[in-house]
Amino acid sequence: MNNNLMNQDKGMQRRMLIMTLVVLAFFIAYEYLVLKPQQEARQAEIKKEQVAKQNSAPKVEQNSSSVTASAENISKSAEGLSSKAISSNDLIATVKTKHNTIQIDSLGRIAQVVLEDKQYIDENKQKIKLFEANQLRPLEVRFADANVNEEAFKTSVVASSNDVDATTSVQKLVLTQNLTDTVLTKTFTFYPDGHYDLAVATTNGKKFFISNGFRPNVLADMYADHGLYVKQNDGTMELTKDGDLDKTKSYTGIKFVSSFDRYYATVIYNFDKSLAVTVMPDKEENPQGFIHGDSNISFSGYVGPKEFKTLKALNPELTDVIEYGWFTFIAKPMFIFLQYIHNLVGNWGWTIVLATILIKLVLYPLSYKGMVSMQKLKDLAPKIKEIQTKYKDDKQKASMHMMELYKKHGANPMGGCLPILLQIPVFFAIYRVLLNAIELKGSEWILWIKDLAEMDPYFVLPILMGVSMFIQQKLTPNTMQDEMQKKIFQMLPVVFTFFFLWFPAGLTLYWFVNNVFTIAQQYTINKMFEKKRALKK
Repeated sequence: MNNNLMNQDKGMQRRMLIMTLVVLAFFIAYEYLVLKPQQEARQAEIKKEQVAKQNSAPKVEQNSSSVTASAENISKSAEGLSSKAISSNDLIATVKTKHNTIQIDSLGRIAQVVLEDKQYIDENKQKIKLFEANQLRPLEVRFADANVNEEAFKTSVVASSNDVDATTSVQKLVLTQNLTDTVLTKTFTFYPDGHYDLAVATTNGKKFFISNGFRPNVLADMYADHGLYVKQNDGTMELTKDGDLDKTKSYTGIKFVSSFDRYYATVIYNFDKSLAVTVMPDKEENPQGFIHGDSNISFSGYVGPKEFKTLKALNPELTDVIEYGWFTFIAKPMFIFLQYIHNLVGNWGWTIVLATILIKLVLYPLSYKGMVSMQKLKDLAPKIKEIQTKYKDDKQKASMHMMELYKKHGANPMGGCLPILLQIPVFFAIYRVLLNAIELKGSEWILWIKDLAEMDPYFVLPILMGVSMFIQQKLTPNTMQDEMQKKIFQMLPVVFTFFFLWFPAGLTLYWFVNNVFTIAQQYTINKMFEKKRALKK
């Protein structure tokens, strides 16, 4: 214990260094800081056993190995047919809603979704299309009977209409597939807001599975999760990331299944009658979801941006489709707070500025304590060094004198570190919100910032962020004695600037404003201590 007391100052410096490096590591490789998928799977299995009764879906055999096995077999047998590119000749129906255009192919699948709102354009100024040429499509049906399945992939469906205009009113569309042993019927109800209801039925009791499709592939990177998300009846959420699924998973009692990238998702949901879902890996161990349809099933679906207001309007529980990572419990209320400010100011750029300042004001007492403690430790650094030198051969006496010194001057070696640590969850929550908020897409701020969801085209904000971080570093008291630690901290503004070059402008704006406000706080406290020192002289 005495050895620990003797080295409190150095220990604090090490803790500060470790904390900063952890923050840096989070931005570099957030994916690798999450618990291993195998551990998550084991914990999920335990949880599912505990709530099996609560989550059990009606008329679905959870422990039926034949159902799961047939799903896997059909998946493998149909894989080549399923992933073929869809040509324009394969399209049999086009559905227009207020916000998107949905194309239906000859197998009754959603071949493509084109977003019609003006903010959804790609880097080539073209309307965003959600799906790649060769991928599992939403609403693809696979039969449990292999012979029926093989025939189904060779037989076109017949549409009740080729063009459906649901831009202003609810519209119906019926797809019929006549097979030797059964007739498959899909009855759609399309709504102007872009979502749909679907009833699927077969004759002769032929069982089938229907997929919500592979995720949209507009933006999938290392900075945000992408994969498949399910929500169970008891509220449990389980995420399967792309590349992490090495074996088939089966769920019952599911409220929704969502396949998603950073901004977009394809979702199937039913909050009245729960779903049974099998999730299987593709060749790259990405998750593919299949809902057990038995011989008939009804549900609702949505394919499009993960906009909070849109999802909430469909059902408040669908806002859980938006995944914020570790700090969801803080991030979700944080987004609601941001949205409230946006409703007042009408611009997402100024919303970020104002919200950042308000959050800094709320956290100011913590920041103040940390900054004051750092100043006190800086003032005491020469005396601490004297004690360590004077009693270098008597650690017990050195510890005693250091503790007396801290007590006399009201200093706490952990006082500068703890307040900062307490603020980190809030900062990371904002980081996740701004990183995942599709609402920033197409939102202008000032001058050259035309889209807060895209990187700053001229790198002005990242450079300003780096400069502000450098100034903040210079103003912050530094009691480090180790030269290597000093050099590492001096390099952090350069490293952070480099990584922020490609971050969304909205996120970089937040970090810059946060730094500027911290500089103002630190400058004020520094001046306050300078006056106190002058009075003592």
